[in-house]
Amino acid sequence: MAFFKGQEIYSIDNKGRVNIPAKMRKSISPEANDTFIVTRGLDKCVVAYPLDEWKKYEEKFVELNQYDPKNRFFLTKILQWAEDVSLDGQQRVSISKKLLDFAGIENKVVIVGMVDHIEFWNPEKFEEYLSQYDESYEEVAARVMVK
Repeated sequence: MAFFKGQEIYSIDNKGRVNIPAKMRKSISPEANDTFIVTRGLDKCVVAYPLDEWKKYEEKFVELNQYDPKNRFFLTKILQWAEDVSLDGQQRVSISKKLLDFAGIENKVVIVGMVDHIEFWNPEKFEEYLSQYDESYEEVAARVMVK
């Protein structure tokens, strides 16, 4: 099982290729075959799931009632953007122009480990995201981490 954590700022080339940080590559299981599913995130970011982690979501997707409009909308939105990508010889993944445009990513990208996936953010949008909450980190942690 992957467990991604940490944050890095990297450059992204004009072909949409970006390196996966070495400390995050160490979390990729052999079952992923160096393959990711890249799609839009829930916020204005791009997400990359190792193939083995994505398959767990696929199992959940097939259980959704596609006659329910909200389920169908969700599946359409996440799957219409989804692409299989493999690490190249320089340990990079390619992110499509449509996904880069969606997230507003140009030259620099913030790469964030998020447990079972990696997020790619426009640096300014990432800072906006982090500053949007009125509650402090401590207040959110106290509420989220309650058993």
